[in-house]
Amino acid sequence: MPFANPESLRHELANALPERRFTVRFWDGATLPATDGNGEGPTFVVRSPAAIAHLARAPGELGLSRAYVTGELEVDDLDKVVEMMDSFHRPRTDRAERARLAIAAIRACGLTRPPRVPTAELRPHGRRHSPERDKQAVRHHYDVSNDFFKLFLDESMTYSCAIFSRGASTLEEAQRAKLDLVCSKLTLKQGERVLDVGCGWGSFVLHAAREYGVSAVGITLSDPQARLARERVAQAGLSDRIEIRVADYRELAGERYDAIASIGMVEHVGSSQIDVYALQLANLLGSGGRLLNHGIARLRHGLPEQAGAFTQRYVFPDGVPLQLSRVLLGLERAGFVTEHVEGFAQDYYDTLSEWIRRLDANSEQARRLVGDERLRVWRLYLRGARNIFKIGFVSIYQTRAKLG
Repeated sequence: MPFANPESLRHELANALPERRFTVRFWDGATLPATDGNGEGPTFVVRSPAAIAHLARAPGELGLSRAYVTGELEVDDLDKVVEMMDSFHRPRTDRAERARLAIAAIRACGLTRPPRVPTAELRPHGRRHSPERDKQAVRHHYDVSNDFFKLFLDESMTYSCAIFSRGASTLEEAQRAKLDLVCSKLTLKQGERVLDVGCGWGSFVLHAAREYGVSAVGITLSDPQARLARERVAQAGLSDRIEIRVADYRELAGERYDAIASIGMVEHVGSSQIDVYALQLANLLGSGGRLLNHGIARLRHGLPEQAGAFTQRYVFPDGVPLQLSRVLLGLERAGFVTEHVEGFAQDYYDTLSEWIRRLDANSEQARRLVGDERLRVWRLYLRGARNIFKIGFVSIYQTRAKLG
């Protein structure tokens, strides 16, 4: 590889990034040091020219994501990287500087063809938030491996914000507190019929049926989730009162429920479908029917609705946390009266911290189950998610509403 020498690239990077809180170490052992002098920033290890080739092919976040996911770009401390990105602002560069940087990157690659796109990457096709495309996106996230999720979730397999602020000291206690809080806010009574939109592995329907005596239907778009949820229902002896379906919320028709729980699902709906979502839930409830909508909401205005390339391609394709005001507007347009809203940002921060701890402790088993690429995605995703709660970019709200 006659051009696989990163010297010119180091020079151009030093000019393009005159203030650096991070160190870059290249495959030839040479280093582009941090400029802040305290040595506390992260170190990026460029393991081969393929990492540069990813950036040359897709400049910006997508190229960085591909280099990281494939392992061609290593970082010594993910927590430091996530923290640094809060305050890092890439300097403006003119066209000539960008051209020099691109030429230096190409020369440093020494590759005759572009590197492969990671297998963990998804680019959904079809109309955004159509039932078909939503199914692709949801399955990309959830059909990883049931056993993988067991490595970091609690014993109930609840994949949403736990409630520590009511006195829980463990993740298991905090998830039970959350499930019970949803049931109590919905004032569930024995014999009522309840729908869980986005039921996951069945934790809510199991809790509601077992503790409150209701009959429940849970829907998910993930076949592996549904299979495990049905197994858990059968093991609990509740098959006569709980039904698990693989279905889109828009497919339900001609049914009537006393209450609906939607826990961690509204983030997948999108602004183009939020009114459809709210009206569909209203049509499934009779007069006085109750809804508990639990979901992440954006707090900052004036920013792009879609998340960055890493989240869109590797984590939650098409996932869009809307502003709380937009969700409430959709519910009001559908005939709901909002009765109570409660935020749980710190609780989700604490939940994510516990998930991170558990996944890190089981990283070798996780690697055997899902491979290096997926593990890299999830270790970064969980930390990034925790960070956006820390900096106040998002929060999470439970909204209780009643159909007028």
